[in-house]
Amino acid sequence: MKVFLISAVTAALLCSASALAQTPTPAPQAPQPFAAGPALGVTADGKTTPISSNVKVFGSVVSAESCVYDPARKLILTINRGASQKEVPNDAWVSLHNPDGSVHTPRWIGVNRNGLVLNQPFGSAIQNGKLYITDSDGDTVDGAKRISVVRMFDLKTGAPAGEVAVPDSPWFNGIAVAKDGTIYASQTGSADGATPQRIYKVTADGKSSVFIDGAPLSRPNGVAIDNDGNIVVVNMGDPGVLTFSTAGKLLKTEQSAQAGSDGVVVLANGTKLVNSVTLGGVSRIKPGKAAELIASGIPGAASACYDTAGKQLVIPMNQNNALAFVKAQ
Repeated sequence: MKVFLISAVTAALLCSASALAQTPTPAPQAPQPFAAGPALGVTADGKTTPISSNVKVFGSVVSAESCVYDPARKLILTINRGASQKEVPNDAWVSLHNPDGSVHTPRWIGVNRNGLVLNQPFGSAIQNGKLYITDSDGDTVDGAKRISVVRMFDLKTGAPAGEVAVPDSPWFNGIAVAKDGTIYASQTGSADGATPQRIYKVTADGKSSVFIDGAPLSRPNGVAIDNDGNIVVVNMGDPGVLTFSTAGKLLKTEQSAQAGSDGVVVLANGTKLVNSVTLGGVSRIKPGKAAELIASGIPGAASACYDTAGKQLVIPMNQNNALAFVKAQ
């Protein structure tokens, strides 16, 4: 009896092993092509019904650090960080908003992760048909080192269009891109000085260098290009609004109405709009004039963008998961 039981078990195991051996191993799935997300609407039976004009949807903002306005489509591109790298790696996305704040496309870049890496983005800019976003790799639970990466996307399709890593920097904050494709990005640094306060320069062919290092930078954040091609930087550590030539020479120092600056835009008439992430105000600096406070009490006011058609400043409210709109010119 004992011999029979052992034989039966052995036979069963042999049959099971034989069946497993004959089961074909699934072929690995080929990478799926990148696809942008659709605008709001209902798709059924192969037909899409766009959302009607009498319906407004608001939201689709999660921990947004910046936005940028696309004048061709008259849409606001909102850069959402989503979950942190230590919680869910590669979770960020880009949503499209109408000028009234309603949602056009909840997830334009990031409806899926096919061919997409967008981890924890901060600043954004548009130039030469591309969307530029300051991002980073690493900083995950396994202790991977965090390094700056500027990622580019095709402005029409949303498809990834290249990236450049800057291993010397742990992460970039604000960004501006010149007409020749040169990138200027801020390394805000740390208050204790452990991480240097710098502006980096990355040429169109991917070569990076330190553009400005240390004073008069004081935790630099927002970066913009003015109408003469100079680089404008705003400080978080003081109210300084600094204008540098492309050679790195300090040309002008202005003062915003509040310290803690995050975003800066330069209008066609030379007026600068600067918003404070810590104190919640918007400063308007007209050429040759002192700054005036034109809005206040905006919590978590991150890097703003300017809607040229609507003549309004759009400000992501970071941890509040919302957008603020300020008429300004």
